[in-house]
Amino acid sequence: MSSVTDLFAQDHPVPLAEALRPKTLDEVIGQQHLIGPGKPLRLAFEARKLHSLILWGPPGVGKTTLARLMADAFDAEFVALSAVFSGVKDIREAVARAEAIRAQSGRATILFIDEVHRFNKAQQDAFLPYVEDGLLTLVGATTENPSFEVNSALLSRASVYVLNPLSADEMGQLFERACQKALAGLTFDDDARARLVGLADGDARRLINLLEQTRTAALTAKRTQIDGAFIDNTLAQSLRRFDKGGEAFYDQISALHKSVRGSNPDAALYWFCRMLDGGADPRYLARRIVRMAWEETGLADPRAMQIATDAAATYERLGSPEGELALAEAVIYLAMAAKSNAAYVAYNAARAFVAKDGSRPVPLHLRNAPTRLMKELDYGKNYRYAHDEEGAYAAGENYFPEGMPPVDWYRPVERGLEIKIGEKLAHLRELDRQAKKIKDSKD
Repeated sequence: MSSVTDLFAQDHPVPLAEALRPKTLDEVIGQQHLIGPGKPLRLAFEARKLHSLILWGPPGVGKTTLARLMADAFDAEFVALSAVFSGVKDIREAVARAEAIRAQSGRATILFIDEVHRFNKAQQDAFLPYVEDGLLTLVGATTENPSFEVNSALLSRASVYVLNPLSADEMGQLFERACQKALAGLTFDDDARARLVGLADGDARRLINLLEQTRTAALTAKRTQIDGAFIDNTLAQSLRRFDKGGEAFYDQISALHKSVRGSNPDAALYWFCRMLDGGADPRYLARRIVRMAWEETGLADPRAMQIATDAAATYERLGSPEGELALAEAVIYLAMAAKSNAAYVAYNAARAFVAKDGSRPVPLHLRNAPTRLMKELDYGKNYRYAHDEEGAYAAGENYFPEGMPPVDWYRPVERGLEIKIGEKLAHLRELDRQAKKIKDSKD
């Protein structure tokens, strides 16, 4: 068996990222839907035809690697900018460099912009003309939906390729490659491997960083056998965090909301826990849970609103982790509650009507009459006080502006409490019809 001294004979081992960097397209792990035989990027490489493109995907899935390989394959100058740190001045310098290279050697220039979604419109406009005339071939990398973050003019001139997180099998391939190339002598049991791959969560860069930390910890502890306990004891908990303003965040809250709507408590709990595990603020989740109660259960189960509100208040009082149980129970209740969006639909329909309609005057009989002048002008005249009517309902009374077309916005569903609401509403409308018949017969 190799000794620890043999394993780490060098004071400064080659960084894993450098040792594992693919030199050819065939060495890239993952993204076979793009670089497999006959797939779009593979065909572009084989045809040696440069074109601007945007690589959209989560961190650590090979966006920068593919851009560098493209420059090598096409013998193009590779100029890299980070949208986080670069501005218009940096873009102009990149353009000047590309012009000088084309004048001296005729070589093309690939302008790689990491986090391209962080460039504002003015910055994107600054390099657009040079993409159009072919001086620059843009390769943008983004973790955010480019249809929201990239100018339409630029988007129309670039192909968008969607990259996926690495699967468990692909992460296993990377793990084995790392062990063969840079971790020879270290042995990992199945538990350690599963924990490292799980913590990396489909992010190749994160797995490499975790293995680098493991190598350093093994050197310090003078051991070559790595088990799950060693990983737990030596590596800081690595949460699967996401950008709280990014698309992954909103994708997951959407999945939570749709699971509640779909009455699947297990799926709802899964996404709730995924978001907590990813670092989401429980207070944000509490607000969304309250929103779900009003939007998804509605009047079919008014208790849902109270339970959601109480869960949010409980979290404020207890904090984490105790208060998270209250939120989880609210999620389960909402998933299993009777569902109705009838009030939500009615509200949106009424708002849309009012937004487009004119300002219709309030009918005189519905107006308040606190002064003598108002009474003389017939404000409130012939108003029927519902409590004085049979069943506390003024059958046939009109509460809409004169001349307004009939509306039927609120339609209770046949679920939960809205069954009763629907029955009462049908009864009241029947009373209105009878009252109208009586009135028409008198007229």
